[in-house]
This record gives sequence, C-alpha cells and structure tokens, in this order.
Amino acid sequence: QVQLVESGGGLVQPGGSLRLSCAASGFIFHIYDMGWYRQAPGKQRELVAGIPSGGTTNYADAVKGRFTISRDNAKNTVYLQMNSLKPEDTAVYYCNAVRSRGGVEYWGQGTQVTVSS
Repeated sequence: QVQLVESGGGLVQPGGSLRLSCAASGFIFHIYDMGWYRQAPGKQRELVAGIPSGGTTNYADAVKGRFTISRDNAKNTVYLQMNSLKPEDTAVYYCNAVRSRGGVEYWGQGTQVTVSS
C-alpha cells in the first residue's frame, strides 16, 4: 500500500549531474517531512538533504552548494538534483518520509549512484 520508489540512479563521471526522483503513494504526502539519505559500504546511513512539510531545506555539509532537494506535493514526488558529483558521493540513496509527531516513517528501496571515471 505505502510505497516510496526511487529512480534516476546510475553511473556518472566526476563533475557530472544526476537527478533522483522519489514517487510516493499510499499516504498523505504533503504533511510528511521528506528526505534523502545515503549509505556507502561499511558506513552508516546519513542524511543528505531534508525538506520538511512546512520548514526550510537542510543539507549535509558535504553536499551544500552542489545538491538541491525539492518536492512537488501535487505529484507526490520529491527530487534530489545532484551537480558537480564526486567519487565520495557514491552510495545507495534512499528516500525517506516521516511524520514525526505521529511516529510514522517510511523508506524506499534505494537507488545506486556511482561516481567514477
């Protein structure tokens, strides 16, 4: 019923760009805080960018100025525009939806992003 489906991952060269999409369904999208997380092998999953339901966007220091998170509530979709990609951006990227006040959280299946020459 509830689904978060990521797409747009792939292999790109350093300095390249990629746009990730997360299509949501099965819940009231616009009241949820949305975010993108990533996890590299052997590392802890980390928040890359967040876009709350009614707040301001936030970014990990490592991606500030390069990544942009946005959402289209009419389409129940959240995006992550990634520019000037670096090899250290290589990871599986996950879409997250959380209704913190209600104790509800959802995760997508993840999409692989590989930055390599």
